[in-house]
Amino acid sequence: MSPNRQAEILPFETAERPIVGFSRDYPSGLTTGFHTHPRAQLVYAISGVMRVETRTSNYVVPPTTALLLPADLEHAVRMEGPVAMRELFLREEATDRLGTRSRVIVVSPLLRELIVAVCAEPVDWKPDGRGYHLAELVISEIEHSTTMPLGLPLPKDSRLRRVVSALRDRPHDNRGLEEWTEIGNASSRTLARLFRAETGLSFRQWRQQARLTEALTALSIGATPTKAAAIAGFNSVPAFGVAFREFFGMTPGQARSLNEERNSVRAAP
Repeated sequence: MSPNRQAEILPFETAERPIVGFSRDYPSGLTTGFHTHPRAQLVYAISGVMRVETRTSNYVVPPTTALLLPADLEHAVRMEGPVAMRELFLREEATDRLGTRSRVIVVSPLLRELIVAVCAEPVDWKPDGRGYHLAELVISEIEHSTTMPLGLPLPKDSRLRRVVSALRDRPHDNRGLEEWTEIGNASSRTLARLFRAETGLSFRQWRQQARLTEALTALSIGATPTKAAAIAGFNSVPAFGVAFREFFGMTPGQARSLNEERNSVRAAP
């Protein structure tokens, strides 16, 4: 898909129904490039991890979560491992109750099954049939879902962009800001100022959020808390547990259990 353009209009995007589903499996490493859709989206995958980038934020979307994107928002998606995408496209009347900001939500077992069911419905499902009831339940579940802080603000300054790109690639790297000056081609004082001005966070805050986000992603696909702590650059698993709970409101073990619960639902007859 070419960057900076609207994606090819697919039949479901012009359908009259307020919610329609889209199913497609993608190989690891595939990147869509920046594009837009005329409908709002609930971006979800029953397996695999997606990284979704807008012009101002980066989102990690593991299988226990979904990303709500407003209509016409430029974004790009990268598949981390094979991804089984099950996506919902929503017309304006369906999103009036959900707001217009991008956010990552926890996908409950019920919402997961509803998404899969909507994706199995025809594009022009009967207004008074099963599709209507599924759509109403989907909106209700999204309304009552928990929002997760999985959106990292991205800077515009090219110097800081290079630094945050390296930090995202190596979340376990414990080097201080002074040691990133060569990559950023700027002094540590300048980089610190840019972090505050362009992301609203300090260097330490931004890196901590990036690390904990990567840890949650690992836990969501079955990693142990010990492995997740190492990925996030923590030498102490208890310290990692405290930081994780303060940020996400749950323990690493609880986050991992969401993955086990999702798998048990998928395996049920």
